[in-house]
Amino acid sequence: MTEQTTQVDDAQPEPDTLPTESTRPEQDPRQEEVSASVEATAPAGETAAAEPESVVPHPQPQPEMAAPYAGQAGFIPPPPTAPPVFPAPQEPPVKVRKDRRVLRAVLRWTAATVVFAAVGASAAYGITRMERTDVPGLATEADGRWDYPAIAKPPLPSGSPAPFAGADKAGVHSADLRALLLPAPKGAKADAALRGDDGWLSSKAFLSQYAEKVDRETVGQMLTDDAVRHIAARGWTTADGTRTRIYLLQFDTAAVAEELVSTKLTNYDGAQYAVTGAATSQRDEHFPAASEIDDITRFAYTESKPYGPEQVREAYLSAGDTIALVVQSHKGVAQAVPFQQTVVLQSQLLD
Repeated sequence: MTEQTTQVDDAQPEPDTLPTESTRPEQDPRQEEVSASVEATAPAGETAAAEPESVVPHPQPQPEMAAPYAGQAGFIPPPPTAPPVFPAPQEPPVKVRKDRRVLRAVLRWTAATVVFAAVGASAAYGITRMERTDVPGLATEADGRWDYPAIAKPPLPSGSPAPFAGADKAGVHSADLRALLLPAPKGAKADAALRGDDGWLSSKAFLSQYAEKVDRETVGQMLTDDAVRHIAARGWTTADGTRTRIYLLQFDTAAVAEELVSTKLTNYDGAQYAVTGAATSQRDEHFPAASEIDDITRFAYTESKPYGPEQVREAYLSAGDTIALVVQSHKGVAQAVPFQQTVVLQSQLLD
């Protein structure tokens, strides 16, 4: 037994090739059991040769064995299982420099819009607060119209119907005939000769407007035959020299008045009897048809050329039991607009 031990000691490698106690890795207990079993079963001569392979195995780096030798020289740590992930560096945001010219343009247009809106709102408010005659383009004086006072129909007697209100369309005016006369426009001078006696005009005063004596006699006889009940008149002269006369003649029935005016006093082409200052007359083709009023029949005429020192315009109105005659004259030319305005307003009062 002693000889075998000596041979084994002589066959061991040189000390510089064997690992020292400080460098020898810890052997797995399972490897020690295997080595012991090999020594027990192996023959005496093969023990020295097989011992280096079984007793001194090549060290295998393992992750769990690296920790005890981390601080020793010559230690190589195992490679990491995955490369470390580092966050990508973030670049600072790039500031976009705005074009100052664009910014100034936006500010200018914004300011201009605000100013225009304010001016428009102020102008609209000012227009709504102004009178019609103060607004350019809407002033009544621009087209020659006169400034009439507010027109209102007179009250009816208790229990009396309004004209043309009944189904029979009798057209009887129960209101006072004098209250149905159109008032004079503002600034006009009243014609005292047409006031009559207590506001009623005589037949002779009415007939004086016709130029020819024979015409006055003929029309006078018609009024007597048709039994005219009342004649009311009003006249005035405006600042421009235009003279206006309005006559209202009332009869017993609407049928009598309508027949007289449509078959005896007027024709389609002109008036049957010429008034003073108008030698001849013709139908006024320029009178607006849109101004016609229901239940009122209108016959409008103007003096034909060549006319004398003044031009005359006239119109007959058939309104139920009442006939209206409107005469307007002016030196040189009688304007159409104030004549049309006067005729339409008188028609509205009789409707």
